[in-house]
Amino acid sequence: MNRTEFIIVTAIILFVAFCLGWFANWLIHRFTRVSRSDIGELDKMAQALHEAEETRDQAITYLQQREAEMTNQLSQTEAELRAAMDGLRDARQEAEEMRAYIERINAG
Repeated sequence: MNRTEFIIVTAIILFVAFCLGWFANWLIHRFTRVSRSDIGELDKMAQALHEAEETRDQAITYLQQREAEMTNQLSQTEAELRAAMDGLRDARQEAEEMRAYIERINAG
């Protein structure tokens, strides 16, 4: 094998390798290409996800408002309970004082 034959064989081998690489690249792009229907479906999924996130945010906001209202109502109820308990305590003390007064008058 002389120099010219070696160069020709090497060129053919390199050309075949190039063709195989190009064909493999074409096959990969052909099979991994995204079709228009897939893009449309992805757009629909993205829109549905966006709407779900908005609904979630609205639900969180509603729950936070509701929690604040319930906390406020609980605070008011506790304040009313304390006031009622204080009034009851004062009424019991006054009743005891009245009993003691009546017993002192009846005894004396």
